[in-house]
Amino acid sequence: MITAFLTLILSTSCAADAKPFEIVATTAMVGDIALEVVGDRGRIKGLMGEGVDPHLYKPTAADAKSILSSDIVFYSGLMLEGRMADTFMKAARTGKTVYPVTELIDESFLLEPPEMEGHWDPHVWMDVWAWSHAVDAVAVAMCEQDSEHCESYNERAAAYKKKLATLHTYIEKSIASIPEASRVLITAHDAFNYFGRAYGIEVIGIQGLSTESEAGIDDMNKLVDFLVKNQIKAVFVESSVSDRNVKALIEGAASRGHKVVIGGRLFSDAMGEKGTYEGTYIGMLDHNATVITRALGGEAPVGGMQDKLSPANEHVK
Repeated sequence: MITAFLTLILSTSCAADAKPFEIVATTAMVGDIALEVVGDRGRIKGLMGEGVDPHLYKPTAADAKSILSSDIVFYSGLMLEGRMADTFMKAARTGKTVYPVTELIDESFLLEPPEMEGHWDPHVWMDVWAWSHAVDAVAVAMCEQDSEHCESYNERAAAYKKKLATLHTYIEKSIASIPEASRVLITAHDAFNYFGRAYGIEVIGIQGLSTESEAGIDDMNKLVDFLVKNQIKAVFVESSVSDRNVKALIEGAASRGHKVVIGGRLFSDAMGEKGTYEGTYIGMLDHNATVITRALGGEAPVGGMQDKLSPANEHVK
């Protein structure tokens, strides 16, 4: 009876100890890391779903409530979620752990485009190697909060980083297969600069780093000139940004006798639909690399790295 009583006490104690952390993640990319690293030690609540533009996102009253009632808040940082800064500060003042996952990325690696003087380009997740440092950041934060399970967090982080290393190699190989003259990625806004630097492809965004900026008429005319002069055959739309400017480019090129098509819809500031392969970080980047490669004349399997890409997301004609 004493043994049974002790067993009951121990099991009750373990159950209490096993209470999961309530974790809020701003973007789906951040939430995906938390899910991979934390496992069943936390319940992850994401604030921004598919098709949501974090540059323009304003936290709702429900978001603020979720943040203030959570145990830990993970956000991307580098001013991506600029409109949420006040909410983060309020949460931090109440003793919440509010942690930017880009904190461990060395500043020497970050890009500072001319139009963003004094501010870093926040789209670091477009370089898989760089984003793996965000995985380390989540593991470090969880170890600080829950040292008893630190080994588990580090093991899960290491396992996830192995998968990211495989993805990084796939993207390198795919983009390298595009004929050199065709390695030009033209998208709705400047979200792919890290992708371009990491994988050796020239990147041109119609809008600036933030979707709040607008492309001027002169800029559009220069881009049309570029398309015609370099015989660029495909441009790309984004899931979280209006395709208005991209279509205007295509019409401008057509008026000068040069046909340009939409090579595909890319995921830039948001992942795909929840519950799909593209709704994971790995699926998001697999999709982007595969669609870009196939549209620009390179070699990549239609189903992507793991043959998991959704047929509905195959946009290459």
